[in-house]
Amino acid sequence: MNKKITIAIDAMGGENSPEKIIEAVYLFLKSNKQDDFEINLFGDSNIIKKKIEKFKIISKSVKITHADSIVSDKETPLTAIKNSKNTSMWNCIKSQLDGNSDISLSAGNTGVLLVISKMILKMMDKVSKPALAGLWPNKKNLTVVLDLGANIECDDKNLVDFAELGSALYKSLFRNEKPTVSLLNVGSEEIKGTDLLKQTFKRLKRLSSDNNFKFQGYIEGNTLMDGNTNVVVTDGFTGNIALKTAEGTAKFITDNLKMSLTENFFSKFSLIFSYFSLKKFKEKLDPRKYNGAIFLGLNGPVVKSHGGTDALGFYYSIDLCYKIIKGNLMTQIKNNLNHLNEENI
Repeated sequence: MNKKITIAIDAMGGENSPEKIIEAVYLFLKSNKQDDFEINLFGDSNIIKKKIEKFKIISKSVKITHADSIVSDKETPLTAIKNSKNTSMWNCIKSQLDGNSDISLSAGNTGVLLVISKMILKMMDKVSKPALAGLWPNKKNLTVVLDLGANIECDDKNLVDFAELGSALYKSLFRNEKPTVSLLNVGSEEIKGTDLLKQTFKRLKRLSSDNNFKFQGYIEGNTLMDGNTNVVVTDGFTGNIALKTAEGTAKFITDNLKMSLTENFFSKFSLIFSYFSLKKFKEKLDPRKYNGAIFLGLNGPVVKSHGGTDALGFYYSIDLCYKIIKGNLMTQIKNNLNHLNEENI
C-alpha cells in the first residue's frame, strides 16, 4: 500500500477510557515507525488532549476529532439508533464512509457497535450477515474463529460466507501461508452433525482450492488449538460458547498454577528453576495478546476491543488494525467472494 494507513479510534469506549486508549496509542507509536500510518482519536477533545500531554505524545501521526457524547455500556441497540449520531463511536465509524479512515476500532458496547456499523457501512454484496471473527492461539501460530456471537442462527450460505471471510482475514495477516478451513462439529466423520452442517460440508468441499482455501472437513472442540487448521467456522451461538469456555479454561489453568506454585516455601523455591518456562507459558495464554474481534462482511472493517482490557490489550487491537489493512483485507475479501461464483450448486 502506498498511501498511509488511517486508523479511526473511539477514544471514549470501554472501561478507564480515554486513559488506557491514549496509553495504548503511546505504546503503538513507540513500537512502530510513524511514516506509514495515522491515528484519528474520536471523543471529548479537551479530555483527550490532557491525556496526550500526560503521556508526552508529540506526533504528527495523531489527530483528534471532537465528539460531544459517548455510547453508554447500558445502551440498547434500539435506543442507539436514535441517540448515537453525535457520539465518538458513530463518528469513528462514519469516518470510513467519508473516506477519512481505513478501519475503525472501539472498546465500547458490542451490540451498539454492530448495529451502528451495519447502518453506516452497510453489508457487502453477496454477504447477508456479518461475522465476528477472533484470533485464538494454537500450537503452531494463530487460528481465525468465526462467528463468535454476531449471529445466533445461521444457514449454509452464512457458514460458507464465513469461510470465505475468515480465510480472507487469515491471508491478510499471514500472507505467506495458505488458509485451511474446518467446520466445528461434534465429530470428525462426515456422517455426524446436523443437516445444516452436512450441507455446508458439501459446499465447502466443492469450493476448496489452492487459490482460495483448502477445506479440511470437520473439527472437534478438543482439537481447536492443535494448529492443524487455521480457520474454524461455526454459528455465533456455538462460537460464543466455545470462546467463553476457552477463556474460562485458560484463566482456571493460570490461576491454579499460580496458586500451586506459591502455596509453600518449596514450591516458591522451585520457581527459581522454572521462571523463564512459566513466563513463556503465561505469555502464550495472555488474553491481551489476542484482544480484538473483527466484524467481517461490511463495506469496511470494524474491530471490537474487549471493554475491560488494559492499555497493553488495547495496543494489540491497534496493532491488529494496522496489520489487516497492511495486508489488504478488503481486497482479499472481494477476491474470495468472487470465488463463490465458481460454485455449481
